[in-house]
Amino acid sequence: MASNPPDPIIRLRGVTKTYGEGPTAFQALKGVDLDISAGDFVAVMGPSGSGKSTTMNMLGCLDVPSSGTFEFKGVHVERLDRDQRALLRRKYLGFVFQGFNLLARTSALENVELPLLYRGESRKERQQAGMAALEQVGLAPWWKNTPAELSGGQQQRVAIARAIVTNPDVLLADEPTGNLDSERSIEIMELLTRLNQERGITVLMVTHEADMAAFARTIVHFKDGLVERIDTGHRAGVPV
Repeated sequence: MASNPPDPIIRLRGVTKTYGEGPTAFQALKGVDLDISAGDFVAVMGPSGSGKSTTMNMLGCLDVPSSGTFEFKGVHVERLDRDQRALLRRKYLGFVFQGFNLLARTSALENVELPLLYRGESRKERQQAGMAALEQVGLAPWWKNTPAELSGGQQQRVAIARAIVTNPDVLLADEPTGNLDSERSIEIMELLTRLNQERGITVLMVTHEADMAAFARTIVHFKDGLVERIDTGHRAGVPV
């Protein structure tokens, strides 16, 4: 007996996004429909100006549609105010950036603890969760090191630990290997794959690199403000 597919954790229907007004208005999204299943590993690709970054900003609850609907776990995000979207981000989402975005003068552990500090958790709770996250990314022995004392690959691992320390449902990664060499890039992709498979975290990743996108199960191609096509059936962690 075939099992039913999991319910989408994210659903976009007829999503548009327009910047500006009048003759200078620019329509970045022109009616995007997209379902993302819980536990999927999705790579988002497309040329500059295709709408992929606008869509990722929306999925990260940093922006709202001009029209259309955006459901996250059944909640209509387009109806939430700024504070409500911030709470949703804090509780359910983790972010990884191309430039790492670490605090230069603080240790790896202190960087990882930062989201928990915003949540008001105790120092003991922050340290325990921070060390556990660093352990998961293989950097527990470097917990005292500042970013300047770490390689680029290690800095991105710290950034990933910071993103998962809150146990998010969804991890959004914006060009996570963009500043890394090929070997370190593969290590980061293998780490993201492991977090997806072992912890069930839904991973959404923007990338320009086809060999990095090949780690994903689903590849969404954007063009001219629309989803051009969706490639499915990849086995996450096994480039094709």
